[in-house]
Amino acid sequence: MVFGSFGKNTKDVTHPALIMPAPVIRLLESPEDMTGVESLQRAVWPGSETDVVPAHMLITAVHNGGLLVGAFVDHQLVGFVFGFPGIEFTPDGPRPKHCSHMMGIQSDQRDSGIGFALKRAQWQMVRHQGLDHITWTYDPLLSRNAYLNIAKLGAVCDTYRRSEYGDMRDGLNAGLPSDRFMVDWWINTRRVERRLGKRPRRPLKLDDFSKAELQPLYSLQITAGHWTRPPEHFSPLEGNLTLAEIPSDFSALKDADFSLARDWRFFSRELFETAFSAGYIVTDFIYDQSRSFYVLAHGESTLITK
Repeated sequence: MVFGSFGKNTKDVTHPALIMPAPVIRLLESPEDMTGVESLQRAVWPGSETDVVPAHMLITAVHNGGLLVGAFVDHQLVGFVFGFPGIEFTPDGPRPKHCSHMMGIQSDQRDSGIGFALKRAQWQMVRHQGLDHITWTYDPLLSRNAYLNIAKLGAVCDTYRRSEYGDMRDGLNAGLPSDRFMVDWWINTRRVERRLGKRPRRPLKLDDFSKAELQPLYSLQITAGHWTRPPEHFSPLEGNLTLAEIPSDFSALKDADFSLARDWRFFSRELFETAFSAGYIVTDFIYDQSRSFYVLAHGESTLITK
């Protein structure tokens, strides 16, 4: 089995890293490389051939400023990250950015740090291109992706996009609206450099927000099947920092109770659209004791840890 992440999504399981062989990370540029990436895509997102980015598109992108980075273990391609230059429109006019479109990793390499290594290589290469901003999308209910994107990489988010990809037909995304966070990765900031440096900031734990006297916006109920159910309402958003809990294994929940997964999709849509419109930003993520929380900060607020 394999898993994928960001715009297209994956099964969501435990986070602690396992000891695995260190991957070899390198640029992918040859037609043979592109064929390998095609094959890995089919394994990561089974069931929809039309969602596979073909080799000719990959090679055209990398010959025109795009980046395709691969991870190899024992000379076998086990992961990749693919992106290309884009343009964003700001009040000061258009400016260039890098759009990170997809990342896929073979599942026997999950929790080995390959996703982090691929994104770190992308960070270095995009900086050499003279850009300072990378964006991508991911399903906000996938705890593993949130932990990597927000906690480990230092991306932030204040944009919720409904049904970003329309009806998706692959085996991991079919059946639910393809709502996504669009994250901003400001790659020259101290925040990001601190997370990617030799002495990265430690992940937040439940004790950190207990000591800060932070309270979650809501409490979750447990169903007869031991899955978490979203509340009917959440508390008014107020204060500088607050917490929003999500399921720690949304993919397994979806497989077990599709109706409950839909409830989570529409609840989280209302929650994050309300929070973002009120000026809150996702600035951190906590995975601890099998529970998963987004940290929502108003303005420049942050939860300081040593």
